[in-house]
This record gives sequence, C-alpha cells and structure tokens, in this order.
Amino acid sequence: MAATKRKALRPFVVGLNHRSSALGLRDQLFVEEPQIPAVLGRLRLAGVAHALVLSTCDRIEVQGIDDDPETAAARAVAAIAQHAGVDDAALAGQTYTLVDADAVRQMFRVAAALDSMIIGEPQVLGQVKVGHRMAADAGMTGGGLEALIQAAYGAAKRVRNETAVGERPVGIAAAAARLARDLHGDLARVSGLLVGAGEMGELVAAQLLADGLGHLTVAHPNEARAEALARTLDCHVGDFDELERLLDEADVLLTALGSRRRVVDVDMMLVALHRRRKKPVFLIDTSLPGDVEPAVNRLDEVFLYDLGDLERVAMEGRATREQEAAGAHAIVDEEVEAFLRGRGERAAVPALNALRDHVESLRAEALAEAGDDAARATQLLVNRLLHAPAQAMRRAAAEDSEWPKAEALIRRLFGLARGGKEDDR
Repeated sequence: MAATKRKALRPFVVGLNHRSSALGLRDQLFVEEPQIPAVLGRLRLAGVAHALVLSTCDRIEVQGIDDDPETAAARAVAAIAQHAGVDDAALAGQTYTLVDADAVRQMFRVAAALDSMIIGEPQVLGQVKVGHRMAADAGMTGGGLEALIQAAYGAAKRVRNETAVGERPVGIAAAAARLARDLHGDLARVSGLLVGAGEMGELVAAQLLADGLGHLTVAHPNEARAEALARTLDCHVGDFDELERLLDEADVLLTALGSRRRVVDVDMMLVALHRRRKKPVFLIDTSLPGDVEPAVNRLDEVFLYDLGDLERVAMEGRATREQEAAGAHAIVDEEVEAFLRGRGERAAVPALNALRDHVESLRAEALAEAGDDAARATQLLVNRLLHAPAQAMRRAAAEDSEWPKAEALIRRLFGLARGGKEDDR
C-alpha cells in the first residue's frame, strides 16, 4: 500500500482585538500569564499541536501552524472560550481568522506593534516573546512555527531600527512624566492611580515609575486584571468599587479603561478636590473614547490631558507619524514576501536532494562501467540522465494537453531556447 502523502503545514492566526470585539468580551477571555500553560494544554488536547497564545489588553490571539488551518483556528477559539467559561455563541461576529500569507502578515504586524491601538507601542514585542517562550516550554513551536516567529522578530527589528514609529508612544509617555514633574516637582513624593489596564496607560505608568514615582495603585473592574498588571508594574492593587476614595490620594490619575462610559465625572472630582484641600491633580486620559468627563478640565486644580494633548507636546504633526507608519508597513510587506519566498524555495529541497542522489548514482554507474575512459563515461552519463526524461517528454507531448506548459517549465529549468540551443539571455 502506498504511503499517504503528508499535507503541508500552513500558518493561521485567530482571535479578537480592539477592532473586532467589545472590551467586555476581551476582559472575559483575557488569559493571565500563569494560565497560559493551561490554555496551551487545552489547545494540544483539541489537536492544535503548534501554537502560541498572546493575551494583551488589545487582543487575545492564537498564532500557529497546521495542515488544516481553518479547523485548527476553530478549535483554538473553542479552547479559549472553554477556558474562560464563555459560550461559543458569544464570540459570533467578534473573532477573525487569517491563514497563509494573511496570517504571516498579521504575526509580523503584531510583533512590530503595527496592529496595536497605539502604533509603535514597545511592550507588544515583549508580550509576544512571553507567549513564544511558554509555547516553546510546552513543546509547541515545532512544525515550522519557530522559523515563522523568528522571522516576525526580524521584521520587528527592522521596523524599530529603520523607522521612528517606536518613538511615538515613548515620546507620549516621556511627555506625560515631564508634565507631572512640572506640576508636582519631585515624583518621589507623588502618588499615582491607574484605572484600567490599557497598553498606553501601562506605558505611561511604567515611565512615571522609572522617573521615580513614589507610589502607584492599579484598579480595574476585573480584579484579576488589576492583580496581573500590578505584578508587572510591581505596585499596589486598589478596589475599583472604592474608586472615589482612591481619587482622594491620587496626585496623578491615569485612566486606561476604554469602557465607552465616563468613569470619572465632575461630581467625583469635586468631592476628591475638597478632601484633598485643593491639592492639584494631573489627570491623563489614555482611552479612546475617553474615560473622563471633559467638563472635569474646567475645574480649578485639575489638569486634564488626553492622548491628543500629549501627542502635541511630544511630536510635530500627524503627517510625520503617518509617514513613519507607512514606511513600517512597507518593511513588513517586504519581510512577508521574503519569508514566503524562502518558505516556497525550501519546499523544493526534498525534490532537489532526490534529484542530486539520482544523478550521483548514475555517475557512479557510468564511471564503474567505463573505467578510465573519461569520454565513454561522460557519454554513458548523458545517455542515462536523459533516457527517462526523454521518454516521459515524448509521452506527454503525444498524450497530455498540458504539454505546452510542461515544455515551457523544462525550457525555463534548463535555460533552453527554441530550436534546442542554450538560451544565453
């Protein structure tokens, strides 16, 4: 019985992000870092052998490779939903599935921080590396997935080195820290409160801590999300249900919830300012749409900045940013094309090796038969090399309607011109 031909492994990406799904659903499906091995185990049990899990504030995504990528993607989504205790029906219309070249492009764009809510956000690559490490530890990066991940890292490195895209969010965070110092002076005596877990809020909070912020508390409606972020930032966890009390102690308030409702309003801030004895508050709303009622900015001793305000402080004009992003996307497209081309070329290696072994066998036979007669050995080798192909070509020309295409391929492979002479072009 003939052996069954093994199907080629193909890339796939499946998940939810800030464009495809509601924030509440992403919060439900969010996978904390210590839980990723358990989710990988569910994937393996579901028949998805080569995959990594990426879980951030912007996305929950499974990136993998499989001989049936569409089925693997469906199984991966079911495994994520099962882990979170969410009914599959709740995911309808809120997930995306990409395969082949589209999946490769998505993996490269994610690693290069071009698919984030804040383009160029530098922490994404670190999150990808965490997912990669855990998948490798679980033995799930085989089948060509490792090569694909390394190629994604290469694309991200080019984007970082050849464009200024990565400077944008860093500039915003640095601008926020500078404004906080301008208002409060030495940050060591300043307390901060981060409400939510959006990536831009986390980035600004990390910058404030790096610049010496004395105390930071994180609050989130999902306590697990708050605890996970507090571990990342090495800070404290506050009770979101006691937000009004937490505002009393916040010299710097960061909001990064993105819940499409105002979580901080004028009345709340008036009460907090009274309790703070009019001590000023630097308030940074990093969400789109905002978490803070705009009228808060009219209150004395409240200095409200949104991302647009910080961008104006940090950078010169949107056109420059868009130009950098366009260059970054062009680099990703180049890297995707190079990876796919290399992958296609590698697919020819088994046939090339078989051809080389076949020719070497014929050469050895010709030498053994001709002895020291080099001319005879050469003639024997040529005859034997051409015998089987010549017969197959004659049969194809007589019987196969696809012969013109086959002939064109043969002429291209061997550089032959019409009439049998070598094509020296």
